[in-house]
Amino acid sequence: MLDLTTRNEGGDSPVLAPWRVYAPQHDTELLTQALHQEYLPAGAAVLDVGTGTGALALAAARRGSRVTAVDITYRAVLATRLNARLARLPVEVLHGDLFGPVLGRRFDLVVSNPPYVPTPRAGPRHHRAAVAWDAGVDGRLLLDRICRTAHTSLRPGGVLLLVQSILCGIAPTLAILERSGLAARVTARRLVPFGPVLRSREAWLRQRGLLDADEEKEDLVIIRAERTR
Repeated sequence: MLDLTTRNEGGDSPVLAPWRVYAPQHDTELLTQALHQEYLPAGAAVLDVGTGTGALALAAARRGSRVTAVDITYRAVLATRLNARLARLPVEVLHGDLFGPVLGRRFDLVVSNPPYVPTPRAGPRHHRAAVAWDAGVDGRLLLDRICRTAHTSLRPGGVLLLVQSILCGIAPTLAILERSGLAARVTARRLVPFGPVLRSREAWLRQRGLLDADEEKEDLVIIRAERTR
């Protein structure tokens, strides 16, 4: 039986977040705000990569967009389908790895809140929910793949909106996006208190030089990348 909890930190209305599915947090809220600021024509095709609870997918659907949501975990797929049904919003929800399930399709907008927390362990995860935040030693395990591939799912003039921490580097993200033909820039940022995961890794992050000795907040950024050709 699923242990469902109502969360309302990152979306337009509460969503149900099953155990081991990433619940909306500050990064979700920041990305939702960026989505609302983006121009979307009626019936625009929107893709949510790594949808989690579906909070971003639902936000796009409320604007009249045709939304597809993808996640690699079945729990997230089921959570998004349930939240879409409860909200009475049409969302196509697919199981699979990043852009794999929509290969050959093109979208007006792609949004993604991928795992981006630098992770000290190279071995198996000790917490099964960690798939939602652990992203390799440099935090770029999925970020790099998204940045290299996003242009293949964008129509000319289409936009990628991506949220990440500065802990895993902004310059590499912008560079990879630019190399793939996207015009990329930081459009928003926010300082947020450390959550439980970062607090548990403070010593390791400071040792690696990713956090200053007196730093107590995480810097989140929104990156907007447009396909210009």
